[in-house]
Amino acid sequence: SRAPVREAARLLESAGLLVSHANRGFFVRTIDAEDLDSLYELRLCIEREAAGRVVREGKVEAIIDRLRDQIEDMVGMSEENQLILQIGVDLQFHRLIVESSGNKRFLAVFDKLAWEIQACTAMIETVFDEPGLVARNHYLIIDALLSGDEAEARAAMEYHIGVARETVVGRFRTLEAEEAQTDGPKA
Repeated sequence: SRAPVREAARLLESAGLLVSHANRGFFVRTIDAEDLDSLYELRLCIEREAAGRVVREGKVEAIIDRLRDQIEDMVGMSEENQLILQIGVDLQFHRLIVESSGNKRFLAVFDKLAWEIQACTAMIETVFDEPGLVARNHYLIIDALLSGDEAEARAAMEYHIGVARETVVGRFRTLEAEEAQTDGPKA
């Protein structure tokens, strides 16, 4: 029946994967470089402050072993070329920090962005020459969390998300430019 299909489409719309057009139906949402840049800007705001809160609230020791395990999983997956699984573990790493911050609003927004983050970060490994570089860069976040310095934790997260933002958005801009060249002028 139509009701379950409509409900599924609404759920996909709330996850940011579909858009609804009145009297026309649902369509797959497209992301351009500017939209992606905005997504990373929001992600940066949330995760930078979450990292600072984790240090301030003294919650680092409670999560540090799990964070290390997730990095090791990411490195192993990158060596086995399991990019999609690696991205999932990467998101778990970041979600653990956001969740541990104690800010439920941060977590709600992060969870809402997770689908888009996963789709967009699938591009990261394709632009780095060394497999596993993205995974190993997470150790910088751990070192900053363990420093006990809120500003250092925020700076490490800003650097980490900033590199991903620059790389992925840059890659999207390149793809958009290539597509514009192959499509040529529209008549």
